[in-house]
Amino acid sequence: MNAFLLQITAPTAVDTTAAAVGAEATQESVSLLDLALNGGWAMIPLVILSLVAIYIFVERYLTIQKAAKNPNDFVGRLKGLVLAGDVQGARMLCAQTNSPISRMLEKGISRIGQPLKSIEASIENVGKIEIARLEKNLSGLATVAGAAPMLGFLGTVTGMISAFIAIAQAEGSVSPQLLSGGIYEAMVTTATGLIIGLPAYVGYNFLVSKIDSIVHDMEYSSIEFIDLLQEPQA
Repeated sequence: MNAFLLQITAPTAVDTTAAAVGAEATQESVSLLDLALNGGWAMIPLVILSLVAIYIFVERYLTIQKAAKNPNDFVGRLKGLVLAGDVQGARMLCAQTNSPISRMLEKGISRIGQPLKSIEASIENVGKIEIARLEKNLSGLATVAGAAPMLGFLGTVTGMISAFIAIAQAEGSVSPQLLSGGIYEAMVTTATGLIIGLPAYVGYNFLVSKIDSIVHDMEYSSIEFIDLLQEPQA
């Protein structure tokens, strides 16, 4: 009786061990590089979009960080020079300070003596130009955030079509390996598109919030400057 039980349990243990080893070997054989190579044609534009998103984010982040830097005593020194009537000194101070606020106020200082509406209009025009410079290429980052998941889904659809065509052309019974292999390879592009699109979307909103902060400082500084020009007339 004991010998009969041993004959039953021994093959089961061997089969379980062999299945575990086979599953482990399958898991080890699938790497990220293999998945990327099996993703199909859609992986090429997705990689290009990822590089474009990285370049735009890094370039815009450095530009916005540079534009956000403004000496703490800049506005105070500028007020003192304008109140003292040293227009040339105020313009030199703005020229030495490389920031959107300094360029905007420099334009207003160059219009001192003209009607207040003309000064406001000149400051507003320069402000619009500076904002356009800060927002340069941001639309490209937003495009990547929206296009990458859609492109990944398109790659999945075309991959699924190819997988089902292969299944239809297979003779006899369809093996689970053929079915699952075609499906997981097709799903790679959707995952890749989301991996690219989500960081691009977060990065876009982060840069927009930084630009909004700079625009708020520009508006506040322009209001202070206009009020400063009105003080001697009071």
